[in-house]
Amino acid sequence: MGGTAVAAGHRADVTGRLELARGLLRRMEDRSVGVRPAPESDGRVLPVAEPLARLLPAGGLRRGSTVALPHAPGATSLLLALLAEASAGGAWAAVVGRPDLGVVAAAEAGVRLERLALVPEPGADLMAVTVALLDGIDVVAVAGAERAGVRAADRQRLAARARQRGAVLVALGAWPGADLELSCTDASWQGLGTGAGRLVARQARVRARGRGVAPGGRSAGLLLPAAGGAAAQASPVPMNPMPMNPVPMSRERVAG
Repeated sequence: MGGTAVAAGHRADVTGRLELARGLLRRMEDRSVGVRPAPESDGRVLPVAEPLARLLPAGGLRRGSTVALPHAPGATSLLLALLAEASAGGAWAAVVGRPDLGVVAAAEAGVRLERLALVPEPGADLMAVTVALLDGIDVVAVAGAERAGVRAADRQRLAARARQRGAVLVALGAWPGADLELSCTDASWQGLGTGAGRLVARQARVRARGRGVAPGGRSAGLLLPAAGGAAAQASPVPMNPMPMNPVPMSRERVAG
């Protein structure tokens, strides 16, 4: 498998986890002139795949914004689709609090693993680790805020940090006050007939709500993941749809 993913394991104390996050930043800096371009030269919008660009008010991920992805079938694939084009364009990404995230699935979705940092188990230090990563990484996705006891004031602090640093904060789960919410509904698999066939792609309706979007929101049918890619426009009539049900998956692939 090409590229390497920076994976960080569990640490017992705050100092250990903070050093972990800072170490990730140092390793990234060693691979590039800088983690993030200078403010006067960097774009204010990070690119996303074209089907997603049509939904986003800026046509991509606006630096300094907070984006919420509520828990639902397809949400993890949506996250990987957001990261794929951005990392291909040179952006660095980090995912905090998702020990089940599969690097194989990320690579198949188009995420550049050499620009991806994973902190699977931040524990109670989720806030401190996320703040440290926002200081130097373009897109920071964070999960498990509820379990870590993140409060409204903490969410505001992280959002303010993202604005100050020109990063994009992606919240996996509920995040009141997010600039934009991207939700997945009506998920179904394609390609599996009655007792035969194989899963080819998952279709879901993705709806965007928030700043810059009309009051009723904006939605589109997408394939998440599409066959051979992160995201694609769905055909009007799916072939052999199968309603989403929990299916055991290996940890090397992402079910979500």
